[in-house]
Amino acid sequence: LVIDEDIEMVVVGPEDPLVNGIYDFFKNDSDLNHVSIIGPSKEGAQLEGSKKFAKEFMQRHNIPTAKYKSFDKDALQEGYDFLETLSPPYVLKADGLAAGKGVAVCPDEASAEEFLQEVMVERRFGPGRLLVEECLVGPEISIFAAVSGPDYLILTPARDYKRIGEGDEGPNTGGMGAVASRQLADPELMKRIEEEIVGPTVAGLEKDALNYKGFLYFGLMLTEDGPKIIEYNCRFGDPECQAVMPLVSGDLAGFCLEGAKGNLKSELLSFSEGWSVCCILASAGYPESSRSNDVIGGLDLVSNARVYHAGTKKIGNDWATNGGRVLAIVAGGETRQAAVELAHAEAAKVTFDGSQRRADIGRLHF
Repeated sequence: LVIDEDIEMVVVGPEDPLVNGIYDFFKNDSDLNHVSIIGPSKEGAQLEGSKKFAKEFMQRHNIPTAKYKSFDKDALQEGYDFLETLSPPYVLKADGLAAGKGVAVCPDEASAEEFLQEVMVERRFGPGRLLVEECLVGPEISIFAAVSGPDYLILTPARDYKRIGEGDEGPNTGGMGAVASRQLADPELMKRIEEEIVGPTVAGLEKDALNYKGFLYFGLMLTEDGPKIIEYNCRFGDPECQAVMPLVSGDLAGFCLEGAKGNLKSELLSFSEGWSVCCILASAGYPESSRSNDVIGGLDLVSNARVYHAGTKKIGNDWATNGGRVLAIVAGGETRQAAVELAHAEAAKVTFDGSQRRADIGRLHF
């Protein structure tokens, strides 16, 4: 398709192709190596693809994060023994990609041991390697940076809502919504995040010769000891991307193309000072499963928001569900309250059987 359509630039959205080496595939093919790929190499994408790789990277470059220990698939008893040295709650992470569902915050030892079984014995998330971490406490914030070798540009901060239930209850999902604004973090906090986390990360990528060109997501916890990194994503993460994009103006395509060539031109972009709120509509059964073929109504009634299709398909002339997270409804405003009210009012117009939407997106304290 890229050859037939004479495509000059590919912006990679999902993590799977990046972790599987789509950048390397293009660069090693004589018919494709002229195409600009927005995304890291296979090795660079291990920042997201392997939590152990990411933790070792953070330690190597003195980037603040939670204490941890990793266990291979044959070390189940060692995992049990290590749990006994910690105090609850326990944070357990499957090492590989898990579509946002491979992390468990377990309130007690019994639930932690159950997750150990899922990961290391049942291999629910792949090979079976597991990380056990100390539980960081504090508000979360998501920071995006566009990276081009040693240069970077920090974009609008965001905050996502990972759990299925209101009040951040229930199991983790790929994200049930997000709020974005430059007002989420004051200049002093942003300066500290840049100096302690973003700058050292980009310098580390250069020192390790990872030649990173693409978007990099920093999931941070604002602890009493300062900001600490929870995880990296090697892409413009969902659903924060949907909330951030309406606040970005300028020549985004030109910015990406120049960045892929090693020329980060921050003057090509500008950022709104307002707020943006993204509400996810998920299908029945999500996140344990998803239901398809439920007819979606009310899309034609949405007038003051962007509608992003994710898990949808056409049945005749109707749109219907076709996945876990079905739609994202995004609206903005000069204040957080205005953006929240508009996003939820527009999202409420869209209906389908079994629809799940958190009514506290943007409202919950952060």
